[in-house]
Parts: sequence; structure tokens; C-alpha cells
Amino acid sequence: MTCLLIKDIPPELHRKLKEAAVRSHRSMTRQALVLLKQALSTPFPSAKLLPDPLKPATPLASVDVVAVIRENRDADQLNLSK
Repeated sequence: MTCLLIKDIPPELHRKLKEAAVRSHRSMTRQALVLLKQALSTPFPSAKLLPDPLKPATPLASVDVVAVIRENRDADQLNLSK
């Protein structure tokens, strides 16, 4: 079995983990494993918050994409120099 050592746990977090372990009749190690498993078994919330990627109405050739990037970069540089 692989081991994990967590250093510098803030006192408040340590206290909460200890209290949760007591309430669940588990050791602190077992409680930490249960919490980690629960946290990692659900999808990350940020995946739900991000919008779908924007898609152009018509496909762009790579040359067009490069041109748009250059135009925006050049415009930003002009704005910075003012």
C-alpha cells in the first residue's frame, strides 16, 4: 500500500478532520481517505462552470487564424504604446 505524508496542516483543518473522524467512528487516516475519495470521485466544479468553446460560423483556415492573432496582438501593442 502506498503512503502519503501531509505536512503543515493548519490547526483548524486538523481539528475539523479529527472531529469528523470521531463523529464517523474512524481513525483520522481512514477519515482523510474517505474524504479524498469522495472529493475525487465527483467531477471538478470548474468543468460545469466553463462555457462551451466558441465555434466560428464558418471553418477558418490556419492562415486565417494566424492573421487574426497577429491583428489582435498588433492592436494590443499599439494600445500599450499610447
